[in-house]
Amino acid sequence: MAVEYYAVRGVLGFIGLFPYKVSLAVGKSLGLLLFYLASGARKTARRNLEIAFPDNPEDENLRLARGTFLSIGRHIGFIAQFPYFKKSDIRKLIGLRGKEHFDKARDAERGILFFTGHFGSWEVFNLLAPAFNEEMNILVRRLDNKRIENYIDSLRTKFGAVTLGKREAPRQLYRLLEKGSTVGILADLNAQLHDGVFVDFFGIPASTTKSIAKLTIKTNPVLMPAFAVWDAENRRYTVTLEEPVDYEITGDNERDILEITRKLTNIIERWVRKHPEQWLWIHKRWNTRPEGEESLY
Repeated sequence: MAVEYYAVRGVLGFIGLFPYKVSLAVGKSLGLLLFYLASGARKTARRNLEIAFPDNPEDENLRLARGTFLSIGRHIGFIAQFPYFKKSDIRKLIGLRGKEHFDKARDAERGILFFTGHFGSWEVFNLLAPAFNEEMNILVRRLDNKRIENYIDSLRTKFGAVTLGKREAPRQLYRLLEKGSTVGILADLNAQLHDGVFVDFFGIPASTTKSIAKLTIKTNPVLMPAFAVWDAENRRYTVTLEEPVDYEITGDNERDILEITRKLTNIIERWVRKHPEQWLWIHKRWNTRPEGEESLY
């Protein structure tokens, strides 16, 4: 456990010693190294791409698999800079589009529930909202290694964001949204059978978290898509806030959970198709299968 902790501190500490742009480049180099060394993750990425893009030539899916490792590496380089960031740095380094949607949502005096996916540098949301003097409560999966978890959490909460572990969070999330607070949740990973509902993702049923839909049904928040991707033209991460999702609460919870989750997943798929090289293909997104179906991996 201690070895893992010092390895993480050592890697992030070393990369963070470089100037910002160099740090991102060093991170990308690390990502490329992992592409060649992490055979299991590389195999998962290529299999996911075969499932999502069955008509792609093999060399195109290989290029996208390589791209996801480069994106993860750049993300690591970005995180390595967290200890040195000031609020003014975040405003300069991170592009922001669609803030008018957030401002309008804030005027509605309802809770705001952001959902996003593992694109570009998803950890930016821990810094971005506080940098604009807005609150942010982020749902996270606590790491098993407590020392690493405490270290990463200190980076995430640098500007005052609050992280909520999945185990202790449900009641807190309800209370926060009911009183009009802002909450952010990642919504694009495989869910276990008891936690998820099957909706199509790239035309294949994928077990997807029900948590966002359940929170939405109970608290009626403004449900807003938000994605952070690398903008190659401007050489910076850009966060895009989209118009809130239009949803209906009919009183049929099972139907409403399915429909809301389907809408969110369709939006995430649209972003994956737009930036396929920046999504987390190394995760077994279709790992949980409907009863009776064989594994896709």
